[in-house]
Amino acid sequence: MKYVKLGDLLVKSGTVTQAQLDRALELQESTGERLGEVLQKHGFITEKQLIDTLMDQLGVEFVDLNTCSIPPEMAQILPKSIAKKHMVVPIRANRTDVQLAMADPLNFVAVEEVQAVTRRRVIPVIAASAALERAVQNLYSNQGAMQAIEDMRRDLLGSQYGAAAQAQSLSVDEDEADAAPAIRLVNSIIDRACTEGASDIHLEPGEGGMTIRMRIDGALRPIIPVPRELQNSVISRLKIMARMDIAQKNIPQDGQAVVTVRQETLDLRISTLPTIHGEKVVVRLLRKTPELATLEGIGLEGENRERFLSLVDSAREGVILMVGPTGSGKTSTLYAIIDRLKREEVNLVSLEDPVEYHIDGVCQVQINDKTGLTFANVLRSVLRQDPDIIAVGEIRDGETAEIAMRAAMTGHLVLSTVHTNNAASSVDRLMDIGVEPYLIAGAVKGIISQRLVRKVCPHCRRPYVPPPEEQSALGLEPGDYLFYRGTGCGECFNTGYRGRTGVFEILPVTPAIRRAIYAHSLSGLEAAIQNSDFQPIIADCRRLVLEGVTSPEEIHRVLGDG
Repeated sequence: MKYVKLGDLLVKSGTVTQAQLDRALELQESTGERLGEVLQKHGFITEKQLIDTLMDQLGVEFVDLNTCSIPPEMAQILPKSIAKKHMVVPIRANRTDVQLAMADPLNFVAVEEVQAVTRRRVIPVIAASAALERAVQNLYSNQGAMQAIEDMRRDLLGSQYGAAAQAQSLSVDEDEADAAPAIRLVNSIIDRACTEGASDIHLEPGEGGMTIRMRIDGALRPIIPVPRELQNSVISRLKIMARMDIAQKNIPQDGQAVVTVRQETLDLRISTLPTIHGEKVVVRLLRKTPELATLEGIGLEGENRERFLSLVDSAREGVILMVGPTGSGKTSTLYAIIDRLKREEVNLVSLEDPVEYHIDGVCQVQINDKTGLTFANVLRSVLRQDPDIIAVGEIRDGETAEIAMRAAMTGHLVLSTVHTNNAASSVDRLMDIGVEPYLIAGAVKGIISQRLVRKVCPHCRRPYVPPPEEQSALGLEPGDYLFYRGTGCGECFNTGYRGRTGVFEILPVTPAIRRAIYAHSLSGLEAAIQNSDFQPIIADCRRLVLEGVTSPEEIHRVLGDG
């Protein structure tokens, strides 16, 4: 390929003006980034415009790495260090040529280095940068895992773990050639989990070997099998990271580790459980800097956002409850409220089990039932610490609930979560665990009920005209609507979904609702809710379907027939 300047191509094609190019070149001098990155970052062009221009001007082919299957042996063609350095990935190769996916096919330094290493002629193809980064991570993490498994087959000595037992903060880097195979395999698994955005890693022993699955967007996905003879080495490595007793295999154990993955610090909560085929291990990944702890991150938009802000910003005392089943995002909403309410002049104390994210300016207490640090006991002590706002991670029993209600009635703002299906049923739940109706009526200011729904994958999203029964199920009048669903691609594990967002119903406790709670009247409560401006959760779901964010099938999966 003849040497050409990207800027000249873009100006010639009319994609950017000469003035925009000159400005981008000035910015490039101070940042050292490639010109294409600068132009995109500062809004002069989009990635699609850049790709289209390069295809037209250079005649270079485009490849969609989300649907392209890259043979595992490509990891042997090009070292990972060079692939990550230039963010390129080989997708096909023969004896003389290698087809190289690149975000910038005019990066001649990368082309020449790949040619020198592979001793093959490079045929550049264009790929989107996000898909390229994902392809590099997946190709080489799989290769690292398989290589580690092969090395472990040759070396099953247990002494390899001794040096790591003292480590408190670990760096996950599967490129460490000197590390033991089990360490490299575990590092590779954690690295892959971060790439996929997994919340949990499940290592499940079976009769024929151990299966590794990851929870991605709320669903478990199989990732890689580990031969049976190697599973004890992998489990021992994880137990040492969490400072567990590796000799004790017949009782459940819990531990914690801190690791660094690509400059990001993660907390790992590691739990073991003895089964008939060996110990099952579940690793929960908690990011130190959560992306969800913002109103935008948890999906609060439109009318619900206004209701939420009105409820939270006006509350000076009383109880605000987040309700929903396990895994519905209640903790993220609680953190979003804490982050909004924390101020220098406010004493905000949170009681959590476990403390998932560390927040500056908040006194966070780790609950530990074994040592007597229960929610109820700690809550009593916190009330003697002059708090303004108290966040109780979860109301599990009547004693904790009653203390929280009484604290709210004496001038404190209390935030907490309860496991119930919707806003109205949370009142019944509190009564069931022994809280008097007058306490609930006097203390509770508002209830936020929520679920998490998967978003339609943007890479394989396709429109369709919904049949009348789908429209009716969402409470829509018959009309001309356009819904969206994913067809399945490599980016979304062929599920049609990628990422999740929250759906909400927000119930401020009005005087009429308070009187119905006080009277312990379920029919009166339902009538009072209907007469308020309360919007049920299906209304938020309907909005997301009409906006093409999620699908009717996903709404039915999450809410069921109700």
